[in-house]
Amino acid sequence: MRIPIIAGNWKMHKTMEEAVQFVRQIREDIKNTDREVVLCVPYTSLAAVKKEIEGTNIKLAAQNLHWEDYGAFTGEISPLMLKEIGIDYCIIGHSERRQYFNETDQTVNKKVHTALNHGIRPIVCVGETLEQRERGATQDWIKTQVIQALKGVNALQIKDIVLAYEPIWAIGTGETATPEQANEVIAWIRKNIQEIFGVSAAETIRIQYGGSVKPENISAIMAQKDIDGVLIGGASLKPDDFIQMVNF
Repeated sequence: MRIPIIAGNWKMHKTMEEAVQFVRQIREDIKNTDREVVLCVPYTSLAAVKKEIEGTNIKLAAQNLHWEDYGAFTGEISPLMLKEIGIDYCIIGHSERRQYFNETDQTVNKKVHTALNHGIRPIVCVGETLEQRERGATQDWIKTQVIQALKGVNALQIKDIVLAYEPIWAIGTGETATPEQANEVIAWIRKNIQEIFGVSAAETIRIQYGGSVKPENISAIMAQKDIDGVLIGGASLKPDDFIQMVNF
């Protein structure tokens, strides 16, 4: 049985003090132990949030990492640095990283391997643009992203990977794929995982939906057969909303 995973991606929001206050507001109200709760916070708040979530069932994620352990990469973050803090997950290949910072399927793949090698679980994002959806290219595009992101990964490693389907046209726009649209693409992803890695891997891997998830639509999204969780953006910044979505 796949454990649902509810993750909040704060993006470039919250100072360290704000992050600590947020955790203190939510940690007593995260009551559902049958699902995994993950906070994806800025680098500057990781250590402070790690301290605040001790003794809870809340997990910690970074929003990016570099594929090298160390080197002349000004402004980047090493997996060794993240591992020392004690993070559990790392978002890899978010559409904003691909769009604004020129990440490619190849760099995403290198980061996936680096994360796995350091015991960090990747949350690997894939998704199509509105133009791609309108011309019927969604399935081919998503399949390519999945294949390239997981190139060289073996079937045993699949259990440590989370995939997040985030249609680019629904991120931060207020537009949301219908639960049925989201489930259709996620079922397609699972089918491709089965073809590449086998039935057991397809049944094991968790696949989230992300894209304008909010308290009003999370129940309908999570009711879909193939959706194992959500990657929440803006709505995860408000403690009351986040608590509501975790405890839906």
